[in-house]
Amino acid sequence: MAYFAAILEMQDESKNLTYRPHHLEYLEQLGNEGKVFAKGPFGDGSGGMVIYIADNVEEAKQLAENDPYVQEGVRKLDLREWKLQLVQA
Repeated sequence: MAYFAAILEMQDESKNLTYRPHHLEYLEQLGNEGKVFAKGPFGDGSGGMVIYIADNVEEAKQLAENDPYVQEGVRKLDLREWKLQLVQA
């Protein structure tokens, strides 16, 4: 199991509200399957990020590319493996 950061940079803001419900539904479904660690928009409105949990980069790429935001050209995908290190307080 590995973590992958899908950085979703805004590409076509005019489509954002149209596809937002589909994007959120997709992520909720994957979350229920244990495939999403975290998600959320950037504070400046430039896009957002999803942290996927996958066995390998191929699986993570498939999950990220099937996001309606990516498929419909709303957001540009930049996918990177994330070496998560939890900090104990």
